[in-house]
Amino acid sequence: MLGPTGTGKSALALHLAQAFDGEIVNCDSVQIYRGLEIGSAKLPPPDRRGIPHHLLDIVEPGGEVTAGAYASLARAALHDLKTRGVLPIVAGGAGLYLRALLAGLSPAPPRDPQLRLRLTALAARRPAALHWLLRRYDPASAARIHENDHQKLIRAIELTRLAGEPASRVQSLPRPALAGFRILRIGLDPPRRLLQEALDARAAEMFRCGLIEETRALLDSGIDPRAKSLQTLGYKQAVEFLNGQLPLADAVRQCQTRTRQYAKRQMTWFRADPAVHWLSGFGSDLAIQEQALLLASSFLAA
Repeated sequence: MLGPTGTGKSALALHLAQAFDGEIVNCDSVQIYRGLEIGSAKLPPPDRRGIPHHLLDIVEPGGEVTAGAYASLARAALHDLKTRGVLPIVAGGAGLYLRALLAGLSPAPPRDPQLRLRLTALAARRPAALHWLLRRYDPASAARIHENDHQKLIRAIELTRLAGEPASRVQSLPRPALAGFRILRIGLDPPRRLLQEALDARAAEMFRCGLIEETRALLDSGIDPRAKSLQTLGYKQAVEFLNGQLPLADAVRQCQTRTRQYAKRQMTWFRADPAVHWLSGFGSDLAIQEQALLLASSFLAA
């Protein structure tokens, strides 16, 4: 179950899990964090209909789960479900996590914390510098990574420096794909205008319903405001409001704008996969749920 943020993947995953006695495996890179509830749009336990969810709340907010680590954990969960005869339903919009799970990751050098700190500091001083560096050493990677996506830019520069060759070359090496499963990819693609309206409304609602208070509690617990978890949509703007960097109205507007931009990037990423069965609506729509149910029934019967 894939698609941009705010398209109702959780609702559709619940519907299918209930129909087929399945269990849900989270593929959202923010819902993995404990304590990040409102800004991650995590379903509260009472709303999960008693259906087990895997890989939610698996790391403290000061930690991090790489795509490789996620893939290992998710594959273990999938094999456990298969052993028990339970249908796994993977749901989320983290494209890199999903790629790592299904296709595997290229062999690559481990992260270099000191290099990452230097690159992060450089980006803070000169936001365009990372993309300039990558264009110089690996034009192919620079062409596919947005200049504002500092996380991916840092990883590409890191790979290029540590491997001694372009990240695009390292990432093209053979990958260990997921084995032992037939895979049905269902994507949600509601009309763009409706999605943008829904995303704007959701962002405003998060701030109204306690995102500032939740973020303040995280900071008061000792979480570094620069932690990866607090650099995600909503939390980043909440931190900037609490630090006096943004008025509340500007924080909400910025969250709305960045969320719409993120959804557009997600769709571009997922559109590159020709195996996705796209459904033109939200996962909470009854007609979409019926279409997904028919797709899944036909796939499982084959």
